[in-house]
Amino acid sequence: MKTLEDVRRQLYLGQFEFSQHAFKRAVERNISEREIREPGENAIVIEDYPEDKYSPSFLLLGFTSAGRPLHLQVSLMDSEVTKIITIYEPDGGQWINYYQRR
Repeated sequence: MKTLEDVRRQLYLGQFEFSQHAFKRAVERNISEREIREPGENAIVIEDYPEDKYSPSFLLLGFTSAGRPLHLQVSLMDSEVTKIITIYEPDGGQWINYYQRR
């Protein structure tokens, strides 16, 4: 199983793939590959899903160089790339400082 450091490194290096859902969401929300790579290096785990449906996963919070907050749910399954399950800009009405649910 991947560690947070593994995930950070793969995101930063662009070694990731999208689930169909995540790809659709990235296009809808105008989230670029660069914006995924930028926060990869400093992303923090805000939720841990060890019993997730298909594989254990993390919900990460990271910020782009422009300060845009992003949540990325990523699979922790061992592989050459990190699979992004979903990605979105957190809604301030649902999150406190983007990392704690209201």
